[in-house]
Amino acid sequence: MIHLTIKPTLVGTTTILRPFAAKDLPLIEQCLRDPEVLKLTRSEADFDRETLKTWYGTRHDQPDRLDLAVIDKATGTLVGEVVVNEYQSSDHSMNFRILIGEAGRNRGIGTEATRLLIDYLFQQTSLDRLTLSVFDFNPRARHVYEKLGFQVSGVEEDDFEVDGRRVESILMVLTRERYLEQ
Repeated sequence: MIHLTIKPTLVGTTTILRPFAAKDLPLIEQCLRDPEVLKLTRSEADFDRETLKTWYGTRHDQPDRLDLAVIDKATGTLVGEVVVNEYQSSDHSMNFRILIGEAGRNRGIGTEATRLLIDYLFQQTSLDRLTLSVFDFNPRARHVYEKLGFQVSGVEEDDFEVDGRRVESILMVLTRERYLEQ
């Protein structure tokens, strides 16, 4: 088991990852209601502020996962989140996910946020693998993941349609070995 009791602040060139604070609630809510985020994460916007307040207010108490706010360093504004969760003891892996709201897109913030978290996990924990799933209609994200070392490990057909076509989830993995080779 990986114990993620320390919730670090990680600083890059354009991005800061840090634990969530109460002041972040309006901005993370805005990100979670963004139409593109809803489409790319296949989420629903039917949550209330009290649920969000409770959820984000307890992220620092969760030793089995790491949830960090993505901050645009230039403005100090929250623009998304990165999450590592779902530990699998069989291969000592965890699942990675990220969401970036409109204010943070197309400027490399998501790429740097992903790199910062990958570096932290492989340098500060004993984790062997990071896994993720990306929908086939999100080639921008897939390109970022491949650039950072993730490799396709499979394809899963999903039972939903977007714009009249079936959507596949591309399963990707980054191993500690591959990370160290880069």
